[in-house]
Amino acid sequence: MVDLENILILTQKELRDARRNRWFLLYTIAFAGLSLALAWLAMSGLGNDGLAGFGRTSASLINLVLLIVPLMGLTLGALSLAGERESGTLLYLLAQPISQLELLLGKFLGLALALMAALGLGFGLTGLLIAVRGGGAQASTYLVLLLLACLLATASLSLGFLLSAAVQRGATAVGLALFLWLLLVFFGDLGVMGTALVLQLDVNQLLSLALVNPLQLFKIAAVLDLRQNLEVLGPAGTYAYRTYGSQLMPLLVGFLLLWVTLPFLLATRLFQRRGVL
Repeated sequence: MVDLENILILTQKELRDARRNRWFLLYTIAFAGLSLALAWLAMSGLGNDGLAGFGRTSASLINLVLLIVPLMGLTLGALSLAGERESGTLLYLLAQPISQLELLLGKFLGLALALMAALGLGFGLTGLLIAVRGGGAQASTYLVLLLLACLLATASLSLGFLLSAAVQRGATAVGLALFLWLLLVFFGDLGVMGTALVLQLDVNQLLSLALVNPLQLFKIAAVLDLRQNLEVLGPAGTYAYRTYGSQLMPLLVGFLLLWVTLPFLLATRLFQRRGVL
């Protein structure tokens, strides 16, 4: 039986620890600063600020989210268990009247909320700048992009948790997280195109290859929200839109939710099997 009070206490602890984490603060400041800079450039790129608005800024933010948000989630998740196992904090926590599942749920929820708060700060300041400059159109598109970014951050955190549960040392977990981040980032458009050319994949296989990458899932969903079609993504995007139509967005969100839940469940099973030490 899971004790919700224990999970809440551990969640609050993780939120306090995140505020004292220098790397997390650096990521938050960098994301907020770059978001504001992109919004300013996007709005100044047109003679009339009001023509730019949330839609143009959302298009500029997609690539920023693809680069920074997975890095934030993976590194925080990688340090969550391995770092505290190395320092002895996990052993101390589990000496208290809590279960391993409560510990993992509390840590995961706390870090997920911290990531969402960081994204909310960046998107909120950027949205405030757009509103002040008079670009209030397409605000709903901007909010959907924020929700998709939160899903991507949580999925990345879940993958980081899995890495952290699999290794003993925090440095090893962070190294694996950085490698996975590079793999996911560079196995994006260029990686998929190169693989398609080498293996001579058809458009259906090309789409399937894109859907196994959470970053590509986010990108396809964000572009679909922004443009209501995927012609800009080439044949695979056109094929996906024609095949799934209005069901494509729920499908993409469902796949992102799978990337949130499955790695966390695997991490839980692995942690319970290996133990604290």
